[in-house]
Amino acid sequence: MSSMQWSLLGLGVLVVLGVWFYNLWTTRRATPRHATPLNSPPKVAGIEPSLDDALGDDWAPPAEPADEVMQAFDAIAAPPQASTLHAAIDPLIDSVVVVGLSGPVSGEAILAAAPTTRRVGSKTLVIEGLDDSGEWSRPQAGHRYQGVQVALQLANRSGPINNIDFSEFVAKVQALADAINGAPEFPDMFSEVARAKELDQFASQHDAQLGVVLRAKSTAWSLGYVQHHAFAAGLVAGSVPGKLIFAGAMDKAPALFTLRFDTQVALNEDQDGSLRELRLILDVPQVNRSEEPFDQLCRVALELASAMDADLVDDVGQPLNPELLAQIGVELNSLYDALDERDLSAGSDLARRLFS
Repeated sequence: MSSMQWSLLGLGVLVVLGVWFYNLWTTRRATPRHATPLNSPPKVAGIEPSLDDALGDDWAPPAEPADEVMQAFDAIAAPPQASTLHAAIDPLIDSVVVVGLSGPVSGEAILAAAPTTRRVGSKTLVIEGLDDSGEWSRPQAGHRYQGVQVALQLANRSGPINNIDFSEFVAKVQALADAINGAPEFPDMFSEVARAKELDQFASQHDAQLGVVLRAKSTAWSLGYVQHHAFAAGLVAGSVPGKLIFAGAMDKAPALFTLRFDTQVALNEDQDGSLRELRLILDVPQVNRSEEPFDQLCRVALELASAMDADLVDDVGQPLNPELLAQIGVELNSLYDALDERDLSAGSDLARRLFS
């Protein structure tokens, strides 16, 4: 072969190799990221044993946060599931009717006369009895009560009560009172509805559900990859597919915040689905201020963004940096202060009822 033919042959080989490497590179970019598998994955603290099988081969043990991530979090100047909530009557957010009694009434009689549905529209109806110790509590069989009070919550995230709601409330209380030979003392309907509107206005102005979005910069993530990094950051599996929770230190309190992603991917048993966005959500009025939930959320968000090669943005796609997060933290403190001044501190039973 001539030198010209050898040159053309060599050039052709280089072109073929170049195309092959390019196709390999684009394929790897399009493949969801997976966590490095281990032969014998250890248990994760806070996760039910039955979850180990669901994690599959993509599972890997938690890693310590990178130093640069913690340094980034230190730059943020922000001060600071399901749980059982006892809805104790409180005039601050309830319309209360006292039912006068001519004598003690058994818990069985009160329970038998109580409405079958303890709601009026979307609002909670609560009945309490005054026991021999002088304490108000939910009526129980085997106890006797010197007094009865019934309350209707004035407002929640669905809005305030209206005249129709109050009229239905009056009818239910009157039926209960008639059954136990009681005499109810009803407040003025118009003043109670006006109170409900004012409370709803305050709640609307001081409600906040913060969302932080992690968006993949290039390669999509597999479910196992997401779980690996989320568990490493301190989150645990929730009871709902597509939801992980970051638990707080207080007993019977809601999770500090949640991480949510596509439910369909979470239900995909082979964990082959690809994810490009994760959302961290903090329901501000539901969580106690002392647990510093926003600080915790920022720390986890920055840690995950670094570990998973993700952009940190808000719900409309605006980038979030430590300086902007610090500004949000300052504004959040003003909201906390306003709730405290109204005796509706974030994380309290009253706040959790009102903002539900």
